[in-house]
Amino acid sequence: MNASLTLTLTLVVALLAHVTLKFWLNARQVRHVARHRSAVPQAYADTMNLADHQKAADYTLAKARLSQIDIALDAAVLLGWTLLGGLDALNQVLMGWMGPGMAQQIALVLGFTLVGALIGLPLSLMQTFGVEQRFGFNKITPALWLADMAKGLVLGLALGLPLLWVVLWLMQAGGAWWWLWAWGVLVVWQLFLMAIAPNVIMPLFNKFTPLEDESLKARVQGLMQRAGFTAKGFFVMDGSRRSAHSNAFFTGFGASKRVVFFDTLLKQLSPAEMEAVLAHELGHFKHKHIVKMMATSFAMTLAGLALLGWLAQQLWFYTGLGVMPNLSGSNDALALVLFMLVTPVFTLFFAPLSSWRSRQQEFEADAYAVSQTPGKDLSSALLKLYQDNASTLTPDPWYVKFYYSHPPASERLLRMKNA
Repeated sequence: MNASLTLTLTLVVALLAHVTLKFWLNARQVRHVARHRSAVPQAYADTMNLADHQKAADYTLAKARLSQIDIALDAAVLLGWTLLGGLDALNQVLMGWMGPGMAQQIALVLGFTLVGALIGLPLSLMQTFGVEQRFGFNKITPALWLADMAKGLVLGLALGLPLLWVVLWLMQAGGAWWWLWAWGVLVVWQLFLMAIAPNVIMPLFNKFTPLEDESLKARVQGLMQRAGFTAKGFFVMDGSRRSAHSNAFFTGFGASKRVVFFDTLLKQLSPAEMEAVLAHELGHFKHKHIVKMMATSFAMTLAGLALLGWLAQQLWFYTGLGVMPNLSGSNDALALVLFMLVTPVFTLFFAPLSSWRSRQQEFEADAYAVSQTPGKDLSSALLKLYQDNASTLTPDPWYVKFYYSHPPASERLLRMKNA
C-alpha cells in the first residue's frame, strides 16, 4: 500500500471516529439533560426554581440539536474539499485564470475562507436569530449584525492579508527552516493583536465607558491593592446591544491592564458579588494562567508548523487528500489549507486533556477568589450567572470531559464549600 492511499484511508477512519465520537457525546448530553429536566437538583432546590432549571435544560437541548447539524455539515465540507475534489477544482480554476504566483496562492486561501464562511452562514443565523432569540438572549438587530459582519470582513482583510503574505513568502523563500521563522512572525503578530485590541479593535464593535458606580469602584480598587495588582481603568462594555449573556474580563498588558464589566453583569450582581467575580479573574493572573496558556499555544503552533514543514514536501500529502499539486508553481497555499482542514479531525482526541487543564485553572482561580473575598459571595454570583445564562446544572459527565473549559456548577460550589 503506497503512502497516498494510506493517508486517504487514515483520513476516512479518523473522520469516521471523529464524527461518531461527537455524535455519541452529543447524544449523551441530550439524554442526560432531558432525564434531569423534570426536577431541580436537590443541592439547588432552595436557590433555583423549576422554571429556570427547565429553561436551562431546553436551551441546552436546542443548542445540542443545532450541534448535530453542525457536526454532519463539517464532515461533509471536509470530504467535499478533500477527497471529493473541491479544493483541487478551486486551485485549478484559479491557476488557469491567474497563473502561478503569490496572487494565485492568496486568492486560493481567500476563496477557501469565503466559501467556508458562506456554508456556515445559515447555521450562524439559526444560532443567533433562532436559538438565542427564542430563549431571550439575542439583542442584536439585523442591521447591527450586518454592520458587525462588514467590520469583521474589513478588519480580517486588513490584519490577515499581510500576515498571510508573509507566511506564504517564508514558505517559499525561507528554506528548510521556514516554519521556525513563520512561528516567530506568528508569535509577534499575536502579541501585537493583544496589545492593540483594547484601544483599537474592541472599540470598533463595542462602546466602553468608565465605571461610574463609585461604591463598586472603591471595592474593586481595594481588592486590586490587596492582591498587588494595578489597572489603568475600570470600564463598562455595552454587551447588552448584542446579547443578554454577561461576563467580566481583563485586557492589556502589565500596568496598562483594563478591567471590563459587561453592563448586563452590573444589573445581575450585587457589588459584593462583582468583587468576588473580579477576584476570580485576578486568580488567573496570580497563578499566571494567561502566560501558561499563551506558552502552550505558542508551543503547539511551533509543533504544528514543524509538521507542516515536513508534510508540505511530501507528494502523498496532497494526492492522499484529493489534490493534485501544481507542477509549474508553488504548493504552499495548498499545503496550508489542507493542514487547516485535517488537523481538527485528529486534535479532538486530545480535547479531554486541554479541557481538564482549563477546569483545574478555574478551580485555582476560585480558590484564590475565596481567599480574597467571602466564599458566599462567589457562590451566589456563580449561581446567578448559571441561572441568568441558562447554563444547565446537570451536564453529562463525559460531555464535560471533552468540551467544558469551566467545571460544572456542582463541582465548583462543592470545592468552595469544602475550602
